[in-house]
Amino acid sequence: MQKIEGTLEHTIYQNEENGYTIGKLLPTGKAISVTVVGNLLGVQQGEQLICEGHWKDDKKFGKQFIIRQFEVKIPTTTRGIEQYLSSSVVAGIGPTLAKRIVDEFGENALEVFDLTPHRLQEIEGIGKKKLAIIQESWSSQKDMRQVMIFLQSHGISPAYAQRVFKQYGHQSIQKVKDNPYRLATDVAGIGFKKADAVAQKLGIAQDSPMRVDAGLEYVLQEQARNGHTCLPYDYLVKVAAQLLGVAYESAADSIQELVSRHKIIIKTMLDRKGERQSFVWLELYHNYERDIAEELKRLLANEDLLQGEDLDGSLEKVTKAQNIALAEQQEEAVIKSLQSKIHIITGGPGTGKSTITKVVLQLCLEQQAEVVLAAPTGRASKRLAEITKQDAFTLHTLLVYDFGSGGFKKNHYDPLTCNVLIVDEASMIDTFLMASLLQALPDKCKLILVGDIDQLPSVGAGNVLSDLIASGNVPVTRLTEIFRQAADSMITTNAHKINQGIFPNIQIEKDSDFFFISEKNPERIIQNIYSLIDKRLPKAYQLDKLKDIQLLCPMNKGQIGATELNRVLQLKLNPNKKDEDTGIGHRKFVEDDKVIQTRNNYDKGVYNGDIGFIKKIVHVDKKVWVDFEDKQVEYDFSGLIDLELAYAVSVHKYQGSESPCIILPIHENYNRLLYKNLVYTGLTRGKKLVVMIGTKEALNQAIRNNKANQRYTGLVDMLTQEQESGLPEIKVVPMLGTVGYEEWVAENLGEME
Repeated sequence: MQKIEGTLEHTIYQNEENGYTIGKLLPTGKAISVTVVGNLLGVQQGEQLICEGHWKDDKKFGKQFIIRQFEVKIPTTTRGIEQYLSSSVVAGIGPTLAKRIVDEFGENALEVFDLTPHRLQEIEGIGKKKLAIIQESWSSQKDMRQVMIFLQSHGISPAYAQRVFKQYGHQSIQKVKDNPYRLATDVAGIGFKKADAVAQKLGIAQDSPMRVDAGLEYVLQEQARNGHTCLPYDYLVKVAAQLLGVAYESAADSIQELVSRHKIIIKTMLDRKGERQSFVWLELYHNYERDIAEELKRLLANEDLLQGEDLDGSLEKVTKAQNIALAEQQEEAVIKSLQSKIHIITGGPGTGKSTITKVVLQLCLEQQAEVVLAAPTGRASKRLAEITKQDAFTLHTLLVYDFGSGGFKKNHYDPLTCNVLIVDEASMIDTFLMASLLQALPDKCKLILVGDIDQLPSVGAGNVLSDLIASGNVPVTRLTEIFRQAADSMITTNAHKINQGIFPNIQIEKDSDFFFISEKNPERIIQNIYSLIDKRLPKAYQLDKLKDIQLLCPMNKGQIGATELNRVLQLKLNPNKKDEDTGIGHRKFVEDDKVIQTRNNYDKGVYNGDIGFIKKIVHVDKKVWVDFEDKQVEYDFSGLIDLELAYAVSVHKYQGSESPCIILPIHENYNRLLYKNLVYTGLTRGKKLVVMIGTKEALNQAIRNNKANQRYTGLVDMLTQEQESGLPEIKVVPMLGTVGYEEWVAENLGEME
């Protein structure tokens, strides 16, 4: 191998996901730079490199040095130091400050950073606040470089290496060496496969118990991401053995080991065929489902403060005041809500769920009840507030996230202060959120869950609302009648047709709120979508092209998947795309981009599915500000991995949200991801207008496919077992000094004696 030493003067191209770089290197003692190509992970302009590799004559690009490995040397020349500091490697320093620092300290500038950083305040533009930012960035980037080089050599990209460093700090290398599989559980985005690749490079054997244990947990976690809280035992062992390339017996032995370490739980229950067999849970998900069953039993065992008596007079008074005439099903739902401790109201669009919610709310307020309204997402809670003219909260806000425990502050020991809780869009609640919610309800609180069980189930694991209904333990009102005003909407009519497995009416009049554009060619579908968003729909319906129109896709991958459509629409709809972009991997953002948050971030108060617009990007400080509907949120560049473009989003990510106009492509390219409830959910996200574009064959295929509803869960079994077993009531004692402790002691003193 040949060797070349010099200063990286300019980066022509760099893939931030894998570190692949094309740059200009000025060899030491030479006047003309050369082109270098290779993986220069974490290298900044101005740094001195010792590169090993070979020369290559490229027919198109000329002579290049292909780098196989490299070593970084801190720059020693004033030119190199200035380039290095100008490259944004240190937050708070741009080209102007870099020049001032080098002009003042010369070749000793970097020593000042290491040994006497307080002297940087001698430079105009650096005060105490700026100095603190610079010192923190300088210190962390030195440690991060070592970590990133180590992880990159073991197959972890720069984007994820930053997350590893954020999780473990200066202990990153040692922790990864001790157990690389912890990356899969500790660092968001690094799954088992990436962690396993690291482990293989570290020499961990294929049949190592550490690897098999991690593989089994990975299969359970991966299936939880697909909605399953548990898996059949035989299926789990088979899938894990195939994944790991080990014997069936090794996987089975590892399951017993994980049981003994309280990582997983095995129980028998009825399968989908009605036969009893063994199922396996990660302990966490088993506990969530067990907690739901126990908490429901606790609530049902305690009296309801609102008895729902003498409703006729109150109901007549409230409906007359609101000028509402309730249909028979609606009146039944209202009465059940007042008379039942827990009540579920489910139905499709146009069946009157909102009307029922308003009447129930007013009846509860007439009885001096303390009522709280909530929904799983920000958009759903905002819609609930608009409907009821009352404050409504997201469930996360209501329960108050606890950063220390990873749970919520509202719980048995510090319950919610309400005696009626009404939750809208309840089909979106997963097992974790439902368990947390029920634990925070006072014994005598009434719970009313409103939702549409025919929509897609929760993004998180479980099928809670459907399971509660299937258990038979909770009173339910099913709304089936479509009311006259809603029946005039083709969105509503066609949604119900699709839900019933009937092909919708696509022969639509000009003044309809639903249109179907028949198009088979994917390229013309993309052209049509752009034309609809950019000109046709805004002009015809006075819509804002980005705020009022949302493109929903059945999947992310493929020619007409959300990822590719985002790339195309970003280029066409955002004039700032010509500016310098930033981001991680394929996520490249510019100001004014429409973006979506892809995971809950309780610290920032933004949640999976929240949509906003990039307001400002400051490359020197490595900061991005995003405007969501009710707040502006600051991200550092490494945090951008939690954002994706949102010109197009998947139907799953848009659950609980609505838009004045929805565009929904339906095409054979989406193949196995075309489900009835996916199309139904996408269609019902449109408030005023829905445009489907694609083929009738694909739409028919989706309507006939109902498999997406099937999830492995244990909640129905736990609810029925709890009912049959007659287990003693669980008593929770408040901790000393918490809310309710003295009251509990007073109520239970006699029993304790």
